[in-house]
Amino acid sequence: MGAGDRSGAPPTCPVPHFAPLRVRGGRHQLHRLLRHRRRAVAVGLAVTAAALVAAGPDGSAGARGHPGAGGPPTTTARPAGRPRPAEMVTAPVRIADGAAARLLRPGDRVDVIAADGGGSARVVAPGVRVIRVPDVEPTESGALVVLSVPRATAARLAGAGATSRLAVTLC
Repeated sequence: MGAGDRSGAPPTCPVPHFAPLRVRGGRHQLHRLLRHRRRAVAVGLAVTAAALVAAGPDGSAGARGHPGAGGPPTTTARPAGRPRPAEMVTAPVRIADGAAARLLRPGDRVDVIAADGGGSARVVAPGVRVIRVPDVEPTESGALVVLSVPRATAARLAGAGATSRLAVTLC
């Protein structure tokens, strides 16, 4: 140490020569790990997709109608296990109790009940939506209510309205 050196550090000395240090597969192991990780993720996705196809579109067992699932391919875009959505029509219905029509608002869900003269009643249209309640004073023959119903239900309503008195209950 010299008189002017006050840092307290030891003097420098030469560093011996070392051969290059080579780690086996260091960089290649990283690439292999990434390659296997991608493969593991791909396998996981494939297994998940297969499980979803096997479960079916609505959670039921079997993938009926799925192309490549052993059956003939489907020609429609909707899943084969689900029924086709019913075509909705607007049906005017005269209910027997005109005062009950005043309680209804557009958007309400109602059950339409047909009561025949013998005291028996049956639900003709369950859970149908009220579209409109015309602003007409109720008469002795009842009041008009406009409902949105499937086409088949509209036919049942028309038949029941001709032979029975119709009533509604709020759902």
